[in-house]
Amino acid sequence: MKRLLIPTLLLSSAALAQPPADRTAFASAADVNAQVEAMRKAMKPDQGFMWKPLVRDGEVVAALEYWKKPARPAVHPDQAEYVTVIAGSGTMVSGGRLVDPVTSNPTLVEGSRIEGGTTRTLKPGDVFLVPAGTPHWFGIAGDRLVLLGTKIPQSSR
Repeated sequence: MKRLLIPTLLLSSAALAQPPADRTAFASAADVNAQVEAMRKAMKPDQGFMWKPLVRDGEVVAALEYWKKPARPAVHPDQAEYVTVIAGSGTMVSGGRLVDPVTSNPTLVEGSRIEGGTTRTLKPGDVFLVPAGTPHWFGIAGDRLVLLGTKIPQSSR
């Protein structure tokens, strides 16, 4: 009887040693392209911006941003943003000082312009990181600028 008990215990402990489930969120290139096309079709003629979550893990969200018109310069006080340009082209002004800041919500402060920022040209494949608290603004060249932006919450400083 003891001999049968030992193998049973070994099998039970082996069953408990399973690797944890894979929590990876994934979107294929086809998924990204389909979402970009769906966003293009869904935008109204006078609409300048659309945001659509693609993958997420709690508060960390990677979302597509489809820009047809520039918005106001902005700061995300407690969120860094890691960005890849997916399609289109434009410019980014970052750094410097946000002029006439107005808090729109806890994660967004908007202003009238940026003084003393750095201007960069954006094209597909470009990657950048906007640290939390850094003013930034996007200009659109042509008909669109499509970004994959991941907001990364920062602990209080």
